[in-house]
Amino acid sequence: MDSATVLSISLGAILVAVTGFAVYTSFGPPSKQLSDPFEDHED
Repeated sequence: MDSATVLSISLGAILVAVTGFAVYTSFGPPSKQLSDPFEDHED
């Protein structure tokens, strides 16, 4: 394969992996450990 094709596929795979990890962290089981800084400090 052409090196540009390999690079494009690699960058696309990395982008999908990072996006999937961000969605899992935001909405999956680890989201229970996240804190909301606006709820922590009442005015």
